[in-house]
Amino acid sequence: MRDDTIKMRMNMADLNRLAPEEFVRVIGPVFEQSPWIAAEADAGRPFASIEQLRDALCEKVRAATEEKQLALIRSHPDLVGRAALAGTLTAESAREQAGAGLNQLTPAEILSFQRNNAAYWKKFGFPFVICARLNKKEAILAGFERRLPNAREQEIQTALEEIFKIAGLRLRDIVQD
Repeated sequence: MRDDTIKMRMNMADLNRLAPEEFVRVIGPVFEQSPWIAAEADAGRPFASIEQLRDALCEKVRAATEEKQLALIRSHPDLVGRAALAGTLTAESAREQAGAGLNQLTPAEILSFQRNNAAYWKKFGFPFVICARLNKKEAILAGFERRLPNAREQEIQTALEEIFKIAGLRLRDIVQD
């Protein structure tokens, strides 16, 4: 597991006072390997609340080109994928997958995840994204079945909404009310 986690919690006033590069360092990991979102949102400071900051960050993603949105989606690791099995997930992703029980799967469950990941990639061209912190392995596997029949455009929007949930939870790990 890579250790690129921000290990401090700060309040909104302290966050708003950070230099732009520090703001990006602290808030950048909220979106998987996509610090450009925090960099673009920096100009909107000061933020009055975590919710206002989250909304500003999510709006940067919504306003981005489809190419940038797809790059963001593709920056997310496959659930129980190569990075997870090799131990090279970001610290945030590793914690989130472990919290969903994805680090304690049987060989048959691992195979099921790998098959679902492959089918999802083949159909959509990006990984299946779901907020692991709000789900357990059974719900995630059911999510594959429920979402695989969807159209690509619908899955792009669903993946982004899941990413926004992940970002909101990660923000709460960093910023205290």
